[in-house]
Amino acid sequence: MNPKVDAYLSRAEKWQKEMEKMRSIALSCGLTEELKWGTPCYTSHNSNIVLIHAFKEYCAFLFFKGALLKNEHGILIQQSANVQATRQVRFTNLKHIKELEPVLKAYIYEAIEVEKAGLKVTLKKTTEYAVPEEFKKRLKADSTLKKAFEALTPGRQRGYLLYFAAAAQSKTREGRIEKYIPQILKGKGLNDE
Repeated sequence: MNPKVDAYLSRAEKWQKEMEKMRSIALSCGLTEELKWGTPCYTSHNSNIVLIHAFKEYCAFLFFKGALLKNEHGILIQQSANVQATRQVRFTNLKHIKELEPVLKAYIYEAIEVEKAGLKVTLKKTTEYAVPEEFKKRLKADSTLKKAFEALTPGRQRGYLLYFAAAAQSKTREGRIEKYIPQILKGKGLNDE
């Protein structure tokens, strides 16, 4: 048990009992406990297996390579259409976690085997993402911007494309593009400082 996770759980305003039960399940599977990204994370042989998330409406186990798990019980959830590798099992009460304990352990052991086997999630290529028309026009009109965008890592490119495309109105997309052109020209991602 990691003292940093003890501190995290002691400060939890919501889902404390649920997260403590999830913690005990993860630890019972022989995982190493760490605090990563400000949340309890469980690893095996230095590979991330599962972490505990607390949200307003639910808490969850997040399996890093959940897309590769069999999901025989149909409880793994893809958070959004753009999430490729991870899958969640969501909970709103302690009873549900206790009922699913054997299934959760089976999923954790399967996730450990996925890591041991070196399996990788095949990620969608950046070229497969839609490029909003407004951004296409800007790239076509500005070769410096086009070069700078193409020089970004695939993850940074995806971040911009998803953010720009998420706006429902053309005017909003144009505003987002204008705002982030300086960031792109500096070779930085959407959330880089």
